[in-house]
Amino acid sequence: MTYSSIELTSTDGIATLTFNRPKALNALNTSLLEEFDHALDSIKKDEAIRVLILTGAGEKSFIAGADITEIATLTPLAAKKFAQFGQEIISKLQGLAIPVIAAVNGYALGGGCEMALACDFIYASERRCSACQKSHWGSFPDSAEPSV
Repeated sequence: MTYSSIELTSTDGIATLTFNRPKALNALNTSLLEEFDHALDSIKKDEAIRVLILTGAGEKSFIAGADITEIATLTPLAAKKFAQFGQEIISKLQGLAIPVIAAVNGYALGGGCEMALACDFIYASERRCSACQKSHWGSFPDSAEPSV
């Protein structure tokens, strides 16, 4: 499959998946989530891959949360399905049998913060800025609940 919103490379057992929407600060939209879902299936099947590194393209952002320009066009039911799909992918990421490293190189907001929390290790640059609105609402991000 050819990807437009992510880049996936693999060398010497190390896979690097780059969220590649730098103009949108790598915000999560349906296309990116579908590509990420497919890539995770491919990674799971590839026994040569021993570790996965997630990072964001550009110098500003790992993942700046959900793409609000897309969400603004969704019906409430479609928005709920979008959120559920994102959580399914985070669960799939957590279920990988290999270590996953989040290389956080900028904003990790909302779903981006949850994505980083779903990884086994977080390596954050000095430019990182992370926040999750759910903490303001008095709840844990869904991806953090199994480990809390």
